[in-house]
Amino acid sequence: MKAKSAPAAVLAAAPERILSPFFRRLVQTDFPMSRFDRMGKLPVFYYDNTALSLIMTGATRAIKALLPHPDMHPLELYPGRALIAFNAFEYRDSDIDPYGEFSISFPISFARRSWPGLGVLRRWRQDCFESYVWQLPVTTEIARWGGVELYGYPKFVADIEFTRTPQKILCELGVDGTRILSLEGDCLQGLKAAAPLRYKTYSMKNGLPLCANIDLNPLQFAQTTRRNAARLQLHPGHAIADTLLALDLSSHPLIYQYCPHSELVLFAPRNLNDD
Repeated sequence: MKAKSAPAAVLAAAPERILSPFFRRLVQTDFPMSRFDRMGKLPVFYYDNTALSLIMTGATRAIKALLPHPDMHPLELYPGRALIAFNAFEYRDSDIDPYGEFSISFPISFARRSWPGLGVLRRWRQDCFESYVWQLPVTTEIARWGGVELYGYPKFVADIEFTRTPQKILCELGVDGTRILSLEGDCLQGLKAAAPLRYKTYSMKNGLPLCANIDLNPLQFAQTTRRNAARLQLHPGHAIADTLLALDLSSHPLIYQYCPHSELVLFAPRNLNDD
């Protein structure tokens, strides 16, 4: 029996996405994600994002105790005080659909220790930052699954909510009705495009250290060292908040970055034992 032709509306292909030069330079590879009945892509493209970033300091010894590999060394601002990065992401359009994410990471040097202060300055000049990802809650199961299965990231599904006013942006993180923390920052003025940045994220999978590169293209960006431009509030009672409280965090951020619009590429991970 001859099949009937599908209506023209069904046959019409979805409009092809027009990629910016930031994405056109790269070739993606498809791979099956049978659990979700769809194809995945590597590297992963994030087309429209907002990010809030807060850099603070904590006790080096306490941070070192949280690093899972002997070649991971905390990046110190000065002896005894190492860096901690808090990043809230709102991914409005990506290859794995919209979702929210909150990263808590420790900037590190891998294999070779850096001198306090000098290592921070060198990475800042190179626009390349290395961090061990300690916690990475997300709002969707597909984002959790991909991060855990492919990258070894410590992801779990959580509640991440963004609230905006003309002057402020607030990100609140919680899980199962328990608040963990909130990050509030000013909607900084003087936004402009900035040079692309590269982040090297470190994680552990099956006892082996993995590294994955992230390229960030900040289309609207501003940063400040003004003490009252951003605030991190921890809510005792959850293990993550309690652990952070034990790190003796600085009373104010060193740097606050506000990036309401960016493009981002997450590359496939590699096993550092093979380097």
